[in-house]
Amino acid sequence: MSDFNQPNVNQPNFNQLSLSTAQTDNLNKLGYHSMTDIQSQALPLALDGKDIIAQAKTGSGKTAAFSLAILDKINPRFFGAQALILCPTRELATQVAQEMRKLGRHIANLKVVILSGGQSIGPQIGSLAHGAHIVVGTPGRIKDHLRKNTLKIDQIKTLVLDEADRMLDMGFRDDIEDIAAHTPQQRQTLLFSATYPDNIEQLSKHLQYEPQSIRIADTHDQKKIQQQLFVCPRAEKIDTLKKVLNYFSINQAVIFCNTKQVVQEVTQALQDLRCSAMALQGDMDQKDRDRVLIRFKQQSANFLIATDVAARGLDVDNLEYVINFDLPRDTDVYAHRIGRTGRADKTGIAISIASDKEQYKVDAINQHPVGDLIVEQTLTASPAIQIEPMPYVTLCLQAGRKDKLRPGDILGALTANPAKGKDGIPGSAVGKIDVLDFVSYVAVERDQARVALEYLQQSRIKGRKVKVRKA
Repeated sequence: MSDFNQPNVNQPNFNQLSLSTAQTDNLNKLGYHSMTDIQSQALPLALDGKDIIAQAKTGSGKTAAFSLAILDKINPRFFGAQALILCPTRELATQVAQEMRKLGRHIANLKVVILSGGQSIGPQIGSLAHGAHIVVGTPGRIKDHLRKNTLKIDQIKTLVLDEADRMLDMGFRDDIEDIAAHTPQQRQTLLFSATYPDNIEQLSKHLQYEPQSIRIADTHDQKKIQQQLFVCPRAEKIDTLKKVLNYFSINQAVIFCNTKQVVQEVTQALQDLRCSAMALQGDMDQKDRDRVLIRFKQQSANFLIATDVAARGLDVDNLEYVINFDLPRDTDVYAHRIGRTGRADKTGIAISIASDKEQYKVDAINQHPVGDLIVEQTLTASPAIQIEPMPYVTLCLQAGRKDKLRPGDILGALTANPAKGKDGIPGSAVGKIDVLDFVSYVAVERDQARVALEYLQQSRIKGRKVKVRKA
């Protein structure tokens, strides 16, 4: 059962909504009693036909929030697609469809169809030929059906983007906008995202009309961030950083410095340890900046060393460690730096290294609402450290959106298809895919990287050779 199926006298009840008696009876039978926060805030607006942009993490009850709004509008006698739900993965699409079917089982002959990659398109075409009320799918496969003219979405009443931030991370923005262009302008659009990066706001402006914004919780909670302070003579800061990495067994972190010169010094010191450390500086051109950020986000680089100016807009999922190699002069900057960890439902550790003459900065930070610097006394000399390599290697393809390349094309070129006698690597070995205008990046599990590189170099993508190298 879901984590929101127990009655709670402090939470609103589904019976308070303008749902049909058959729907509320079904909810009670399923064990849905009191609403979660996202349901109590989103459902009344969604039932009223409003566009919504909501921050909601997995497990918050968001699937029921948009499903009930869709089911309330379904005309079971019309077998054209009336709602389209876009999901980043086949697994999520399957979960959403299963939940939708349960919530809508009181509607006779309700048909929910899953259209996702990784499965033969033939049976999907056959299923669509008999009509569907609700379509749940991944952007790449939805576009395939639109191209083949096997899916009509010109009667859609509601478009849902589930885990929109993840779809953007996977490079599906163009596909999403193209799909939306096939739906009516007067549709309702519901956007759900675990995080609120700038590109989510931009997507909302393109697709939504006067959306109602819902944020269930802040993107990070300072109480979830453990703050540690190590004090040493200024000349020993590099050695102290190495000890910190060893002491906490840190394998990936963003390391902040106050100047470009210190960024270079720290980057070189970490590269001397034979780990992948990359500098991010304000004077880098966009191409190099994209490469550095994507490698770090794709988990193919250990350390990102940056100044505050260079790190503007930096948003990394599941970042456990932030290190202040230099304490900032501004306490708000300190709060912003450490806020990059401990986001959503995760915890994080923020480590600061201060020289023995910077007590005034420590005092100022501790007077800030987020300041809770704890002096760590147990850091001692340690043997030479060995940083574990990251789980992925990033491959760079010299083709992108302007070449009509999509994430699904890269995934299809990489993965094996035994039915067609096609060699490749398992789909599970492919990580994040980022398609930019003229270049693309794909993360591949380290033990499959050499095979993947050789395979791509010998293969054709969309009928042509594409240059591929390690990023």
